[in-house]
Amino acid sequence: MNGVSGRMGYRQHLLRSILAIREQGGVLLSDGTRVQVEPMLVGRSKEKLAELAAKHGIEHYTDSLDEALANPDFPIYADFLVTTKRVEAIKKAIAAGKHIYTEKPTAESFDDALELARLATAAGVKNGVVHDKLYLPGFQKLRRLIESGFFGRILSVRGEFGYWVFEGDWQPAQRPSWNYRAEDGGGIVSDMFAHWNYVIENLFGRIDSVYARAVTHIPTRVDEAGASYAATADDAAYAIFELDGGAIVQLNSSWAVRVNRKELVEFQVDGTLGSAVVGLFGCRIQPRNATPKPVWNPDLPETHDYFQDWIEVPDNDVFENGFKVQWEQFLRHVLEDAPYEFDLLAGARGVRLSEEGLRSSAEGRRIQLPAVSL
Repeated sequence: MNGVSGRMGYRQHLLRSILAIREQGGVLLSDGTRVQVEPMLVGRSKEKLAELAAKHGIEHYTDSLDEALANPDFPIYADFLVTTKRVEAIKKAIAAGKHIYTEKPTAESFDDALELARLATAAGVKNGVVHDKLYLPGFQKLRRLIESGFFGRILSVRGEFGYWVFEGDWQPAQRPSWNYRAEDGGGIVSDMFAHWNYVIENLFGRIDSVYARAVTHIPTRVDEAGASYAATADDAAYAIFELDGGAIVQLNSSWAVRVNRKELVEFQVDGTLGSAVVGLFGCRIQPRNATPKPVWNPDLPETHDYFQDWIEVPDNDVFENGFKVQWEQFLRHVLEDAPYEFDLLAGARGVRLSEEGLRSSAEGRRIQLPAVSL
């Protein structure tokens, strides 16, 4: 596990996934048996790794990636590094014959991301890319609605994601400063479009084209040391995605917006037979036969409460941590060849969407996205 001292690597992948799987006795296979997991921590600071290892009862740690990859007892390489360091490390792991599990984006460029997919395929190693948003309770409820035919024909999807990230002067920023420097791999397009790609293509259909406008609303920010710096990366993006089935997806992503909705991300899905508003956890629906009949009259104040026309979808299930669920899926893929579709090629499609979104913004035009293959 390379990069476990970072926020995502530690909280989601080590603490809430691998250690949680270890504590439950390992990953459950289809024949009813369990296989236990044992992590090796890899990072730049051996002192930090030693602290984490002692805190969680982990035997193996090293500040040498080469040493870790040379150990035959650890067949899976997991990458949680910053994007700028990821390609080189994954290439080393593939060359060492390790199965690959990585955060996204998988690379800074589509060409590099596609090369990783080709190298892994040629080497015969199994590979997976994080796709955590699909396991959010709200999106799992949405999937149930889609699969049940609730929407009829889906016409459009409108999404709002984001919140105000403080500039760092009078209040510390909630995100690291590298997120706002393009030279360090920052930018909301590269951060979020990889997510939007797998969410859209797995719930609604393949993306045929993108039109996007990426902007930097806050040009100067203050870093962790209190020094001002130029924000060279985009902090907001406004995009339209056209899907192969004809549906239109509009998505606003912003770190310069104040929240006026129930959750930090909300999607409204409209279909011929019904609509839904979905967040991280909640899901509210309005079927066709319970849809009100608004009449536009700007001369009279509105008295109808449209929020009351929506029905909350019950949980009807226990939703586990999405990072843990996908780790178990990938481990089964490695251990018993269970199906797994979120591979490095899927990751490359996410990188391409980011890349073409930025190109669309720079050129001011819609970009077609042909199907991707190895």
